[in-house]
Amino acid sequence: MRRVTYSFGALALFTAALLPACAQISSQEQSTTPVIPPDARAEKNPGAWEKLQIPPLHPFHPGQPKRIELKNGMVILLEEDHELPFINGTLEIRGGSRSEPASKIGLIDLYSQAWRTSGTTTQNGDVLDDLLESKAAKVETGGDDNSTSVSWSCLKQDEDQVFHIAVDLLEHPAFNRQKLALAKQQDIAGIVRRNDDASGIASREAAKLVYGADSPYARQPEIATVMSVTLADLQAWHDKTVHPNNIVVAVSGDFDSAAMEKTLRDTFETMPRGPAWKDPDIPVPGPTPGVYVVNKQDVNQSNIWIVGVGTRRDNPDFYALAVMNEVFSGGFGSRLFQDVRTKLGLAYGVSGGYSAAYDHPGLFYTTAATKSESTVAATKEMLKDIDELRTEPFTEDEVRIAKDQLLNSFIFRYDTKEKVLSQAVTLEFYHYPPDFLERYRDALEKVTVADVERVAKKYIEPSKLAVLVVGNQTGFGNPPLTSLNLGPDHPIDITIPMPAAMRQQMMGGPDQ
Repeated sequence: MRRVTYSFGALALFTAALLPACAQISSQEQSTTPVIPPDARAEKNPGAWEKLQIPPLHPFHPGQPKRIELKNGMVILLEEDHELPFINGTLEIRGGSRSEPASKIGLIDLYSQAWRTSGTTTQNGDVLDDLLESKAAKVETGGDDNSTSVSWSCLKQDEDQVFHIAVDLLEHPAFNRQKLALAKQQDIAGIVRRNDDASGIASREAAKLVYGADSPYARQPEIATVMSVTLADLQAWHDKTVHPNNIVVAVSGDFDSAAMEKTLRDTFETMPRGPAWKDPDIPVPGPTPGVYVVNKQDVNQSNIWIVGVGTRRDNPDFYALAVMNEVFSGGFGSRLFQDVRTKLGLAYGVSGGYSAAYDHPGLFYTTAATKSESTVAATKEMLKDIDELRTEPFTEDEVRIAKDQLLNSFIFRYDTKEKVLSQAVTLEFYHYPPDFLERYRDALEKVTVADVERVAKKYIEPSKLAVLVVGNQTGFGNPPLTSLNLGPDHPIDITIPMPAAMRQQMMGGPDQ
């Protein structure tokens, strides 16, 4: 599922990529937006902004979708929405890439591509493409670290036919050798290019530092592991995971719930129950403290990541950590942004997050993009801000503003029925209580300054963090990275392993 990791930063943070764009006004805006001099505004309404009264948020009680559990263990969630004549559905299936064999990393990505493009035993993928295009409909398959899925979207009058296609894909896939070969070519092309983007290298290697290079949460496909995947592997995965007791079905749109329930019961209730899916128990060791460097000589800026272990969503301290993180890195007014970018001008973009996954610890990360010669100065300032989470007292204003920002942005994440249904699927998938969203607001409002200071001292441990720099070492200047007093640099090799046969083909002769 793409809802695996929930980041506190995602509630109110702008990502590092967005920060530069948000900090500027386009030339068009500059030329068309009337400018009122500050003095003129003040003279017209002196002190008016201080008199603004912000009303409290209304109670938050999102309507729960209708939940149905079939005798075979399949869970169905239905959300009627008659605003538009569309119907959208998803079958979310437990089991994803974190359960791939180490020798076949990339299996789930190939599976999710070839599943849809191959089609079914009655209609191949190309025929389905033409049929769906004629109806402006979609049927897609996907995969992630903990799930695979079939989804569909169509006009109300086409629901029966499009839903039948989705079910046919689920029950009668026909994995095609040519489609698998095409998926492999696409994945290998991505592997060959994966070191082109410095920011992509940084995020990838940061995860390896925290989870371990061989961890299912951080490992990466290689050409050899992709090439090793066979049609039999795809079918075996399908047979292993597609059982009704491992599936959550969600449907939203313009339909009658009673009629939709009958359709789904008639379709799925006779499917035999299979073995319950069990995800692997994956340890999260955390990083070995130190400075790690990827020397990328074709760039003139550095991507800096300071990383440690985050938390889980079911941690009772989740809410206080959310507020702490908002004060630390929650946008333009955060400590991190104000210190590193606004006051010192050391970074184009700076962000952070104390992220929380539903069933394993997320990352604690602080990131910045800066010019090469500012690498050490920016890193020192970021480390200082992290350390001050433990030593610099939080103020009532900081905590109040952080809570307001989190609560207001939180509400807008669930302002449509489709969004509420999507979150309900996630909660169901991870066996969280259905009222988890309602608890969020109450728990967040109860967070105090003392709570924030307590969790900062408990969870922020600068001595357990790793610093990763992706950049051109010749441009770092003085002082060197060793001035961070974190020991010698540890170089990271990002060379892409090339199978002997492929290397021989590229060299145009026998492998030496």
